[in-house]
Amino acid sequence: MLSVRHLSVTHLRDLKELIHDLSFTVSGADRLAVIGEEGNGKSTLLKLIYDAESAQSYCAHTGDIACPGEILGYLSQEIPPECRDLPVYAYCAENPAFLDTPPKELNRICAQLQLPPELCYADQPVASLSGGEKVKLRLLLTLCCHPTLLLLDEPSNDLDLPTLRFLEGFILSCGLPVVFISHDETLLSRTATRVLHLEMAYHKKEPRWTLANVPYDQYMAERAHAIARQEAQAQMERREERAQQERFQRIQQAVEHAQNAVSRQDPSTGRLLKKKMKAVKSLEHRFERERQDQTRRPNIEYALDASFSGDHSLPAGKRTLEFHWKALHAGDRLLAENLDFTLLGAEKVLLIGENGCGKTTLLRRIAEELAGRGDIRPILMPQRYEEALPEDKTPIQYLHTRGDKEQLTQLRTHLGAFKFTREEMEHPIGRLSGGQKAKLLWLRVILSDANVLLLDEPTRNLSPLSAPVVRQLMCDFEGAVLAVTHDRALMRLWPGRVLRMTSQGFENVTRSEIEAF
Repeated sequence: MLSVRHLSVTHLRDLKELIHDLSFTVSGADRLAVIGEEGNGKSTLLKLIYDAESAQSYCAHTGDIACPGEILGYLSQEIPPECRDLPVYAYCAENPAFLDTPPKELNRICAQLQLPPELCYADQPVASLSGGEKVKLRLLLTLCCHPTLLLLDEPSNDLDLPTLRFLEGFILSCGLPVVFISHDETLLSRTATRVLHLEMAYHKKEPRWTLANVPYDQYMAERAHAIARQEAQAQMERREERAQQERFQRIQQAVEHAQNAVSRQDPSTGRLLKKKMKAVKSLEHRFERERQDQTRRPNIEYALDASFSGDHSLPAGKRTLEFHWKALHAGDRLLAENLDFTLLGAEKVLLIGENGCGKTTLLRRIAEELAGRGDIRPILMPQRYEEALPEDKTPIQYLHTRGDKEQLTQLRTHLGAFKFTREEMEHPIGRLSGGQKAKLLWLRVILSDANVLLLDEPTRNLSPLSAPVVRQLMCDFEGAVLAVTHDRALMRLWPGRVLRMTSQGFENVTRSEIEAF
C-alpha cells in the first residue's frame, strides 16, 4: 500500500505552496487519476513518491510518504534529453533490470505490450522512435523491475489511436494499483476508479485538493452540479442582500429626514426618533452578521479565458490550400504517396493517423509552402514546443514583440487570463510545464492576425479544465483550420471533415468510426 500523510509542497523559486496537507492511500486494484491545471504539482507529486531526492532541486516538502515492501515502477513524462540520441539497445542496457531479465521473460513482456522484441536490440536512435514505441519501450523497462505499484506521468502523450486503446487495456488489465496523470479525458473516463484533483484557487494563491472515491465521469458530473448549486445559492443570497439594503437605506433616510425636520419645541418626537435610529443601527449590525454567514462563491480553479478578436474570415469559395503530391519523404524514407487535398474557404479539417505515418512532416511542408503567399495569413503551432519557444526567454520576453509599455500591459492581462501568475510570467520558458508551454503557444496564435491555423496536437498537455475551452475555440474560429490530433473528444466535437493519413493517401473517417474510438 502507498500512504501519503499531511504532504505539503513548496516551490523554492517563488516560495509558492503547490500542495497543502494532502493525505491519501492507494492499494489493491485502485486506479487513481491525478488531474489538475498545468503547474499545480502533479508531476512533482509522482516524483516525490518515487524518489524524493529527484525533486529537491526545485521544491521542499513536509509530511510522510510510505510504501513499505512495495516496488515502484515509475514512467516519467519524457525520455531524458541526454538519452534521446542513444541507440535503442544502449538506452535499454542502461537499466540493469533489462540486462538481468531472461529472454523468455523479456519476450513475455514484449507480447504483453505488443512490442516487437527485436526493437530492444535496434541500433536506431531513441529519438527516431514513434511516440507509441517510446511509451511501450519505457513500460518494458519499468516492468522488467517487477513493480508492485505503477506511477505513470502522462503516458498518453503523443500516442496514436491504436496505442491509446492499448494503453487503456494495459491499465485495466495489468493487475497492479496505478497512480497516473493524464489529460486524455477519454482515457480517464474509461480507466480511473478514483480521482485526486489538485487545484490552485483564488488566482493560483490557495492550493486545494479533492479526493473522490468514484470514477472520473461521476466526479466531474458531481463537481459541476455542486458548483452550479453553490453559485446559484450565492447569487440568490446576494440579490436578497441588495433588496434588503435598499429597504434599509429607505428606512434610514426617512428617519434621518425626520430628525432633521423635528423642532426643538417637540422633545417627545425627538426622543421617539432617537429610539427609531437606534433600532435602525441595530438592524444594520444584524445585516452585517448575516452577511458573514452568506454562501461564498465556489472556491475552485476556473478555466482559462480565451477568444479570438478581429477579422479572421475567408471567402467561402477561396482555395485556401490545395496540393497534389505523388510522394512525401522524410529524408530517404517514403512516408506516403498520392496525397491529394483541397481546403476551401474557412473549412476545418482534422488529420489523424498512426504514429510515424508523416502527419507532422506533412504539416511542416504545408507551412513552408503557405509562408510565401500574400493572400492568406497562416501560422503553425508545432508539436515539439522547443521549435517555436526559446527556452531561455520568459513568456513576457517571448511575446513582447513591440517593446512598448502598452503592449506589456496587454500581455500581462492575456497571460493572467491564461492562468499564469505574475511570477510564472518571469520564469524561463524552459522551466514551465508542458501545459504552460502549450498555453503560451496558443496565446501566440490568438494574438496573431492569422486566418489559417496549422496545428500539430493543439490540445496536447492541456488539462481537462483547459482543453474543452481550446476545443471550442478551434471549432468557433472564423478562419480555416488544419489540425493533426489524437484527441478523441475533439473528434467527437469537430464540425468539419476528419481524414486519416495512410501510406496510400487520405481516407475519410465516418462519424460512426469516430464514436467507436
